[in-house]
Amino acid sequence: MPAALMLMVFVIFGGLVVLANAVRVVREYERLVVFRLGRLTGERGPGLILLIPLIDRAVKVGLRTVTMDVPPQDIITRDNVSVKVNAVIYFRVIDARQAIVQVENYLYATSQIAQTTLRSILGQQELDELLSEREKLNLALQQVIDRQTEPWGIKVTTVEVKNVDLPQEMQRAIARQAEAERERRAKVINAEGEYQAAGRLAEAAGVIAKEPMALQLRYLQTLAEIATENNSTTIFPVPIDFLKAFMNKLGTTV
Repeated sequence: MPAALMLMVFVIFGGLVVLANAVRVVREYERLVVFRLGRLTGERGPGLILLIPLIDRAVKVGLRTVTMDVPPQDIITRDNVSVKVNAVIYFRVIDARQAIVQVENYLYATSQIAQTTLRSILGQQELDELLSEREKLNLALQQVIDRQTEPWGIKVTTVEVKNVDLPQEMQRAIARQAEAERERRAKVINAEGEYQAAGRLAEAAGVIAKEPMALQLRYLQTLAEIATENNSTTIFPVPIDFLKAFMNKLGTTV
């Protein structure tokens, strides 16, 4: 009797294990790729999935977007500058069957494709293009990687170059170049200001030549400004031309 009871318990336990393996709950963002005796039968899910015990084998695949860091890559640009570049890639599985059947490990394969493409595409660019045309390079990387992973049922949505690490001597050279550019712009702005000021002075001289009283009024205005700013007594000589202008207005000859 105890032996029969133990056998019954073993059979019940084995049946529960087999039943548990035959029943799968697949979430909305997952799919099951089912193989029956080694032959692909299709893609199932989401929801409750029943499998034939010991005959069906299922591989679960996630359909959510995967964020993958591309390790830093040593790249020599077209103008022979050695830089270290890393990136981030966003992709997702759009065909779970192809992701399982066509490639052994689609995550590892996508990572390797991203690394080699990063070295290939960025190695064709000059350093200035690598630093200034980031959006164009991101688009080129995305298109190349997506084209290579398409047979695996992978859709690459975005590739972003994160950091471009330059050697110390190149950083100093770029800093000197930026400083020289700022000095050049400052000189151009200063020269433009001098040119505009000279034009204004020429216009003022023309006005004074037509109206001599304008110079005298400016002289008086300057005296008033000096008087308000200084507490000490200031003596200014009065030029004859200054008096002549007023006398001419009064009709008196000096």
